Amino acid sequence: MSMFEMLGFGSEGWGSVLLLGAAMTVVLTLAALAIGAVAGGLVAAAKLSRLRVLRVIGDCYTTVFRGVPELLVIYLFYFGGSALVTSVGQWFGADGFVGVPPFAVGAVAVGLISGAYQAEVYRAAVLAVSRGELEAARAVGMPALTMARRILIPQVLRFALPGIGNVWQLSLKDSALISVTGLAELLRASQVAAGSTHQYFLFFVVGGALYLAMTGVSNRIFGRAEAHVGRSFKRNFARN
Repeated sequence: MSMFEMLGFGSEGWGSVLLLGAAMTVVLTLAALAIGAVAGGLVAAAKLSRLRVLRVIGDCYTTVFRGVPELLVIYLFYFGGSALVTSVGQWFGADGFVGVPPFAVGAVAVGLISGAYQAEVYRAAVLAVSRGELEAARAVGMPALTMARRILIPQVLRFALPGIGNVWQLSLKDSALISVTGLAELLRASQVAAGSTHQYFLFFVVGGALYLAMTGVSNRIFGRAEAHVGRSFKRNFARN
């Protein structure tokens, strides 16, 4: 079988499997980024809090998830979670091993890792906002929600967007580690195709090329988003 036939979309080709794996990678990364945004926002708020206990909790979160290897976190969530669910099931009379959904576990694990990095991005973005603008808004009696909507959130988004782009790239690469759970994302699809055809070099190179393609498209999207936010901020600044 020729290389083009193996990479094709016919009955014996692996093209559709690889593209479906790439789509699964994107969906998994989007879910992880959303989970990380929630976790990162809460942790950033905790680290900026005046309460010492909240700052300590936030520091512990970022230290653990940035310091422990990503693969170990995934192992703990997948195999540890499966063991926990199995034990709980046995208490209620269930027999045998009970596994946890690979996609859900992968999204949560990568999302919490992403959240540790997003927390630092959001914290730095909040600190970059001019204190003078916030004090001026309070001085004229602007409500807190209005101040957040008109001053804080637009500037935090502007300062945080480049960092979020970097976190996206990190999560996109971390999603490859979910292959250890058997989820059919891009790396797993490449492994299956390579093992079935014994063309390891070919399919791993193609898998790498697809990762690079997703990275390139992501860079363009975030670049345009940054330019759009920058233009909107300048227009609003000039209007004010």
